[in-house]
Amino acid sequence: MVNQTVAKVTERIIERSRASRGDYLSKVTAASQQGVSRARLSCGNIAHAYAASEQQDKSVLAVDRSANLAIVSSYNDMLSAHQPFKDYPDIIKQAAREAGAVAQVAGGVPAMCDGVTQGRDGMELSLFSRDLIAMATGVALSHDMFDGVVCLGVCDKIVPGMLIGALAFGHLPTVFVPAGPMLSGLSNSEKVKVRQLYAEGKVGRKELLEAESQSYHSAGTCTFYGTANSNQMLMEIMGLHLPGSSFVNPGTPLREMLTRAAVKQLAELSPLSPNYTPLASIIDERSLVNGIVGLLATGGSTNHTIHIIAIARAAGVIIDWQDMAELSEVVPLLCRIYPNGQADVNHFQAAGGMSLLIRELLSQGLLHNEVNTILGEGGLQRYCDEPFLSTDQGETSIEWRDGPKESLDKDVLGSCTKPFSEEGGLKLLSGNLGRSVIKISAVKPEHRAVTAPAIIFEHQDEINVKFDAGELERDFIAVVRFQGPKANGMPELHKLTPILGILQDRGFKVALVTDGRMSGASGKVPAAIHLSPEALDQGPIARLRDGDIIELNANTGVLNLADPSFLSREVAMAADKVTVGMGRELFAGFRAQVGSAEDGASVF
Repeated sequence: MVNQTVAKVTERIIERSRASRGDYLSKVTAASQQGVSRARLSCGNIAHAYAASEQQDKSVLAVDRSANLAIVSSYNDMLSAHQPFKDYPDIIKQAAREAGAVAQVAGGVPAMCDGVTQGRDGMELSLFSRDLIAMATGVALSHDMFDGVVCLGVCDKIVPGMLIGALAFGHLPTVFVPAGPMLSGLSNSEKVKVRQLYAEGKVGRKELLEAESQSYHSAGTCTFYGTANSNQMLMEIMGLHLPGSSFVNPGTPLREMLTRAAVKQLAELSPLSPNYTPLASIIDERSLVNGIVGLLATGGSTNHTIHIIAIARAAGVIIDWQDMAELSEVVPLLCRIYPNGQADVNHFQAAGGMSLLIRELLSQGLLHNEVNTILGEGGLQRYCDEPFLSTDQGETSIEWRDGPKESLDKDVLGSCTKPFSEEGGLKLLSGNLGRSVIKISAVKPEHRAVTAPAIIFEHQDEINVKFDAGELERDFIAVVRFQGPKANGMPELHKLTPILGILQDRGFKVALVTDGRMSGASGKVPAAIHLSPEALDQGPIARLRDGDIIELNANTGVLNLADPSFLSREVAMAADKVTVGMGRELFAGFRAQVGSAEDGASVF
């Protein structure tokens, strides 16, 4: 039996989306056909498409009896999360041949790292890279040569972008194949301590770099629970990963076998199979609600309050922050993973991982079991299984066994009967300043309501200057505006985190209000983010002045200015912003076209 609130929100989404979802499914139906896609191509088209292929693959592609699988990859060797994908194409091609299919690298997508660009000019390209990745995925699949898609993506904007792009080809079966997290390094508590000491000038750059390098030290995703690992959770709980595959470390035999198994499963879903399962039949209203529930139960990245909306709209489904807030009221917080605790995703995996998380949520009717996944029949219940290597007569394969029934570390992964919080970690804030979201998973109850005078900033660096000058030793709410998608691409504002954390530790009541982002690393300081309308859209935030008394209350969902007469003030003009350099001029069209955060901050 599905929880009453989950059922109510799902039904409301279905009704709201009836027309747009119908239009999307009509488009998918029109693109579908029996048999292989390349049958529609001329001989000249096909000859171009397999000219560089190995002879054994040419022989298969020359006839119309085998599926051709597209590989779309985010590989680069500068970024740890994507470096493992270097060898995946050869593994995928061999697995496809063993399954009687062919695989080709259809194209690559850009993969930038917010960890590298934090506080830098390049960060203003980050959110827009999601829609660019969607376009690149569309270009890769535009040759109409393919009968299934293997998406190799991990990090922040890459997975949402790939999924948005793949949904434009919703008639094709699609699987996502992860690379896995790096092994655990320096503890998160020690890393944070060194960052704060550096911000206070008590240690130097050498000590800071050493701590950061001990934390981010090898191939794989960063081990904290930010957007990258939230992506992996979403792909699994929405049925696009194989069960238990999200958090298996790179370079292990199980990791490679899971990649091979994913390819063979995809071949079983092609239009040539009686089990044909297009992507459009997996990503629907129910699976998207499952994704939101997973995000709330794990205290995942606030970036997904934007990305899930954009993904949903690509599938013709309309979701808003009210839906997420209502689900948050009934979904318990089951995980304590940094920044919502001190454990990392490897600890989460060892404690029971995704199989136990899904089992717990299903047991309370908080997930829709009757959904399609890449496994076909059996619903989400099959994701309570875990993969193990099995050897028989020298042949190694994967077998799925029933996952754990209870947590092996209740400080990391709890249960629905003993959650870390009765509610999920997300709240909707609204009032005369607009609509905003706040993540409270890591915010202590005594810090969730702040009423204090505003200090206005138009760049995060301005806070550093005032802090160094000793001008922030008081209660205040930092208002950082003109940081929305239209203004400068909505960069993450992580440079604020250490300073505001220090001031909170010193006993001051501090909070943040911004039309920008904080992402999966939103931490212990209350932060009303994604404020809409944004300042450049003449939102109320553009009328604020230093000293205005703001009430931010995550308990009551209020974000208000005490004196509502401020709405009659003139709108402040943004300081002249540099929008050239580091590629920013290339995205002027995106800034002009982008929608609001609650609409997914999309250019489509």
